[in-house]
Amino acid sequence: MNIEAAARRVDDAARHGSAIEQMSANEPFSVEDAYRIQRASIELRKARGERIVGIKLGFTSRAKMIQMGVDSLIWGWLTDAMLEEEGAPVDLRRFIHPRVEPEVCFLTKRDIDRPLTALEAQSHLEAVAPAMEIIDSRYKAFRFTLEDVIADNCSSAGLVIGGWSNRFDGLRNAGVVMRFDGRDVQVGTTAAILGDPMRSIVQASRVAADAQVVLPVGTLIMAGAATAAQPLTPGLHVQCVVNGFGQAEFTTRAEAL
Repeated sequence: MNIEAAARRVDDAARHGSAIEQMSANEPFSVEDAYRIQRASIELRKARGERIVGIKLGFTSRAKMIQMGVDSLIWGWLTDAMLEEEGAPVDLRRFIHPRVEPEVCFLTKRDIDRPLTALEAQSHLEAVAPAMEIIDSRYKAFRFTLEDVIADNCSSAGLVIGGWSNRFDGLRNAGVVMRFDGRDVQVGTTAAILGDPMRSIVQASRVAADAQVVLPVGTLIMAGAATAAQPLTPGLHVQCVVNGFGQAEFTTRAEAL
């Protein structure tokens, strides 16, 4: 597998909103190569002026791991170009087949430069907020392998973050509701995120250490989905409520794709 060529393929697909064939269909590659492709594609974004602001975790629910036939989570990078203003309209025309997931997002107050224990995790955090991730696999017809997903930066395309809270009690099993135009479309709990979203900080510290990177103070950590993803269409008001922690919301522009 030509890492640089593969990185350009997924980068071009994301940048231009044009779907590509799954890369592994023609040339299978390893998980290790998938992360190399992912990192190379992020370097292309950085070369265009994007700035890394955090990481996202995927497959943080046991059900999703079983569905995908894997026994560990995956992760990708977040850049400033992916940040959408909370409460503002999102233009879907730059995506291919966007979906949205309700999550929680953490903000760090100390560098994470080594694997953390569960007891250490909270001491590295400044705040937590309700959030939503817009995911957008760049592969045609949603056909991909685990390796394809990782290479595609774990399908991450955008994020919306609500108001920050500096308390963490009650986060382990908070009710989560995602609404489209006031109608409940997904209902779940933060317990779906590794049994306790705080465990995502431990996992983030481990994957960062494995990748030999430091997560600096001010890093955003998207903990993973609390429910299944929901397809986005133009003209929607989208809201995520995490009981006891507030809400995040955005609209999708009404013009057709």
